Amino acid sequence: MTYRNKEGYADPTAGAAIHEAEPKVKKREYNPEVTNLVSVLKQMIDIAGYEMVGRIVLRDKDTGKEYR
Repeated sequence: MTYRNKEGYADPTAGAAIHEAEPKVKKREYNPEVTNLVSVLKQMIDIAGYEMVGRIVLRDKDTGKEYR
């Protein structure tokens, strides 16, 4: 997609500058084991009569990778 200025003309220089200035979106890594674990934890919390109000953060003991 070509960036256009407010008059509607193509402005590739400004478009490139804006693109570089935008923060890069970090791609989330999908791990089905973590997804299943969080699902089970939520079910256990519900069965116990509680509700989760915060975020669950998990860290792999072997790799040190965090899942949010």
